[in-house]
Amino acid sequence: MRTLITGGTGLIGRALIDSLVADGHTVTVLTRSPQKHQSSLPSAVTALGWDGKSAAGWGHLAEGADAIVNLAGEGIADGRWSAARKQRIRQSRVDAGRAVVEAVGKAKQKPKVVVQASAVGYYGIGDASPLPESSPAGQDFLGQVCADWEASSAEVEQMGVRRTIIRTGIVLSTKGGAFPTLRLPFRFFAGGPIGHG
Repeated sequence: MRTLITGGTGLIGRALIDSLVADGHTVTVLTRSPQKHQSSLPSAVTALGWDGKSAAGWGHLAEGADAIVNLAGEGIADGRWSAARKQRIRQSRVDAGRAVVEAVGKAKQKPKVVVQASAVGYYGIGDASPLPESSPAGQDFLGQVCADWEASSAEVEQMGVRRTIIRTGIVLSTKGGAFPTLRLPFRFFAGGPIGHG
C-alpha cells in the first residue's frame, strides 16, 4: 500500500508511520522541513517538502495512491491563543485540506481513500452526556476549527474518492503531547483525581 501523510511528523503521524512501515507499506511524509525530519524517520520513509497550502511539488504522488492521510495543522497546545495564533491554527488546517483536494483533483487515477483528521473538540464544550457522530459542531473556537478542518477536504467525495474523518481525543503518550505535562504534578506527589470518571 502506498500512503501519503501530511503532518506526519507529529505524535499521531509518527505512530501511524511506524505501524505502516512495520506492515511493509510505502510511506511518503509531507513536511515543511524534510531535511530536519528525514533522519528521525524510518529509512523506508521518504520526507518530501511542501508549503503546507498547495499541491506544488508533491501533487503527482496522489496519482494512484492507496491513501492520503491529512493530519496537518499547527499545534493546538504549542502556546498562547492570541488572535493571530488562532488564525494560524485554523488556516493551517484549512490550507492543508484544500491542498489535498487540489492534488486529488489533478490525479487521473484517484486515491482510494482520504483520511481527514479532526478532533473531539468538534463537539464543543458541554456536559458529559453522550454525543453521536451526527451531533452538530460546537460554537466555540475549537468546534468551529474542527468543522472548517473537516469541510476543507469534503470536495474529494464529489470526485468519487471515499473520505473518512477521524475525531481524536487527547492522545496520551510518553513520547509527547499532553501526557508529560499531565504527569508532572504526580511526579511531585501533588496529583489528584482527573475529573470525576
